[in-house]
Amino acid sequence: MASFKIEGGHKLKGTIIPQGAKNEALQVICAVLLTAGKVRIDNIPDIVDVNKLIFILGELGVKIEKLGANSYSFQADEIDLDYLESAEFKRDGSSLRGSIMIVGPLLARFGRGYIPRPGGDKIGRRRLDTHFEGFIRLGATFRYNREEYFYGVEAEELHGVEMLLDEASVTGTANILMAAVLAKGTTTIYNAACEPYIQQLSKMLNSMGAKIEGIGSNLLTINGVESLGGCEHRVLPDMIEIGSWVGMAAMTQSELTIKDVSWKDLGQIPNVFRKLGIQLEKRGDDIYIPEQDSYEIQSYIDGSVLTVADAPWPGFTPDLLSIVLVVATQAKGTVLVHQKMFESRLFFVDKLIDMGAKVILCDPHRATVIGHNRQSQLKATKMTSPDIRAGISLLIAALSAKGTSIINNIEQIDRGYENIEARLKSIGAKIERLED
Repeated sequence: MASFKIEGGHKLKGTIIPQGAKNEALQVICAVLLTAGKVRIDNIPDIVDVNKLIFILGELGVKIEKLGANSYSFQADEIDLDYLESAEFKRDGSSLRGSIMIVGPLLARFGRGYIPRPGGDKIGRRRLDTHFEGFIRLGATFRYNREEYFYGVEAEELHGVEMLLDEASVTGTANILMAAVLAKGTTTIYNAACEPYIQQLSKMLNSMGAKIEGIGSNLLTINGVESLGGCEHRVLPDMIEIGSWVGMAAMTQSELTIKDVSWKDLGQIPNVFRKLGIQLEKRGDDIYIPEQDSYEIQSYIDGSVLTVADAPWPGFTPDLLSIVLVVATQAKGTVLVHQKMFESRLFFVDKLIDMGAKVILCDPHRATVIGHNRQSQLKATKMTSPDIRAGISLLIAALSAKGTSIINNIEQIDRGYENIEARLKSIGAKIERLED
């Protein structure tokens, strides 16, 4: 198990290019299973979760060619469906939550799709009901082996239907959307997720020959087609990583430029950071963050404490709440962080309290942060990363802290952030990877 050794208290300076979006990449890579044609995808992040999915597709028989540092071509013209019932797949698929999204394309094109209960972050219950209820509505038969935690759906033919999703699940919407593009007739999805990732997937599917209407809204209409062809697609920059760099600049009093961020796809992210008092400027398609000695959290008009809460798009993404929480520890003022969508994502605050932060964990969903206003620097400590987003938040805390910190279980950070220590070193961070 690897660790990071971080010497905190140093200002950073320079330019960062964000990686491709992890969550979009997982979706669009699964979509290559919908066609026998060749699909080229650019700006794929070189991170553990994405590489695991590419490995699984290779084992399934997809022809994969690396075209450059972050570009691949995929061709799913000779798929080995027997792999889906092998012990190897049960092992490989269970280690990656994103593997659930191979089920929709396989069901649509081959009439069956299987998946072991997926793993991923330890951030509370993340139900798969939305996915499988959608497949059942389209005409699939569902089965579940409780002894092996193995799910399956099968159908001779899928038929378009009107459905209301019980939650605006991003991966659920993506999975059902990929199944519906090859179904007979018209599928209407109410309460669909409408994140930029879903918009990107929809545009990619349309470029392959699908007929999806309502892109960008929570009502999607899909007119099924007989088959899809190949295409070329470019993954958006990762908005979560962009938010992470903004938070890092604020906490370390650094001047940073984040290049080519696709401002139009950032939603509420710049506004929320501005509510925390962080200055950031739009320069073309870049974000410029000047060096700031202090930043003050806004209050509501009546003077009450600001609440930052997550919500389905276009609301604020839950993946950045842990960054907000860390950034608030050195702000002037108080903020209530309300994590509505997952129940265990705030449990890393005990590490921040150990570092000297003033955080009150109200319940599994809410934490109140009383900012130090830089009157008291966080203290270095030894800690363990519980999940991707908490991991990067602890890394930001360590970069701002006085002394040398150790973060264990950094494989969690590697799952979502490409080549993180080299990129941090390039802007002046004192960070070292320690291998066991």
